[in-house]
Amino acid sequence: MPTLPSRPNLDHLKKQAKDLLRACRAGDPAAFARLRLSLPAARGRDDAALAKGDWRLHDAQSCLAREYGFPSWDALRAYVEHGRADDPSHRLHRWLDFVYQHDNERPRPGVAARMLADTPDLVAADPILACAVGDTEAIRRALAEPGWVNRVSPFTCPECGAALGRPPLVAVTHSSLGRLPAFRDRLHEAARLLLDAGADPSQSWLAAPNMPLSALCGAAGITHDAEMTHLLLAAGANPNDNESLYHSTESADHACLRALLDAGARVEGTNALHHQLDKDDIDGLRLLLAYTRDANDRSSTIGSPLFWAIRRRRSAAHVQALLDAGADLHATMHGVSAYRAAQQYGLADVAAVLAGAGAAEPLSVEEQFVAACARADGDEARRLHGAHPDIIARLSPRQLAQLPELAAAGDRNAVRLMVDLGWPIAVTGGDWRASALNHAVFRGDPTLARFLLEHGASWTERHAYDNNVSGTLAWASRNRPADDGDWVGCADVLVEYGMPLDLPETYGDDVTAYLEHARGERSARGSS
Repeated sequence: MPTLPSRPNLDHLKKQAKDLLRACRAGDPAAFARLRLSLPAARGRDDAALAKGDWRLHDAQSCLAREYGFPSWDALRAYVEHGRADDPSHRLHRWLDFVYQHDNERPRPGVAARMLADTPDLVAADPILACAVGDTEAIRRALAEPGWVNRVSPFTCPECGAALGRPPLVAVTHSSLGRLPAFRDRLHEAARLLLDAGADPSQSWLAAPNMPLSALCGAAGITHDAEMTHLLLAAGANPNDNESLYHSTESADHACLRALLDAGARVEGTNALHHQLDKDDIDGLRLLLAYTRDANDRSSTIGSPLFWAIRRRRSAAHVQALLDAGADLHATMHGVSAYRAAQQYGLADVAAVLAGAGAAEPLSVEEQFVAACARADGDEARRLHGAHPDIIARLSPRQLAQLPELAAAGDRNAVRLMVDLGWPIAVTGGDWRASALNHAVFRGDPTLARFLLEHGASWTERHAYDNNVSGTLAWASRNRPADDGDWVGCADVLVEYGMPLDLPETYGDDVTAYLEHARGERSARGSS
């Protein structure tokens, strides 16, 4: 593995990637050998197959990053831009960003570990930082100071002023380095040492106003570390901290979820049922329901889990599980019954389950029209539209919001039908009050994005996080919320429909590479 210079230069690295790309396009066997060694898409392919590949700059950048030991160009760029900054204080704060989630960005333990390997004394100045890496010797020295074991460190973000400092046990259990085998056992040992020294097992820190996060939440809900979760519960950590159970549902492995439930975690009032329904995991839902006393969760701040299941377009099996656990078949939300809501979301199988249980009721003409659109029944939707030409103008804001809701679900057929019938294309909806185009780009769906742009959507459409579609592309391409998302394709179609190439956004590595290449091509055309 090649070694980065002590002060790597991003421009030099970009040039290396461009040189590699030119060599690949020229059919250089040495370049193909590098691709095979480092790029997953090239492994096992001979030179003849690689010569036929449509290699792009982001492929070369990804290959180069992997050669230097980084999982992506985005990680390499983050390391170069922030990990080697001349200001030690700035470098330390960036390291904290990579270890702990901050400012809506996911942590990057791989980058943090690489920074630490290249700068071993990075955390030597403060024992709280030593907690983040499981340095038990430094922790033992700090324990000699009375009261230190439950003290909050004073670190704040130099850019936004947010508190980054945590008390020792929280600093251990929230460390994303615990996801890496090289650090996991050390962090477990550090947690035991702190607990033996009197650390409060329910120790917490204020992540935001009125949002305390406990040490247990770090173990069960952030790193999803079952061994650490059991360790804290055995020491007396409170499982009812309003966050641990909720975030434990984010893991496909139910070990932490089960540990919390067995320790007495209450389901009601945590919105854990709702969060479990955010993904298609019927086993996790059944596990939660087995410990749920009130399947209607009347103390929830966001309403009935049954309605949440419908909004999240869960299966008939999910809805049946809720009904079997006692969900109120006749509950309403915003004056709409579960049966009518299922129809509005195009969930015919769910509506059938509810009807079979006795919840069927007649639909208004407007509800019939929305239901037909949502289930992509073009014949019925066009029949109703023909009989009532003003029907879209008669729809309520909640009914109109079905367009972005269905775009968020990736239902291209329903979205196309609605737009073809004249649905207002920029109407907002979904969890973050965004347009259909914002939702399509968030999912990394260039096909749907192109359709919407062809029919009048604009990259300038804003959402509730006070940004536009370019901002959506930036966040999604960095954090990759969908496994199969194509954000380069989204960038390509957005640029084709007017999005500038030089917006002040921080995009993911592949989108950045695409935009740099597009700027170069545009510059070359302008000078010719």
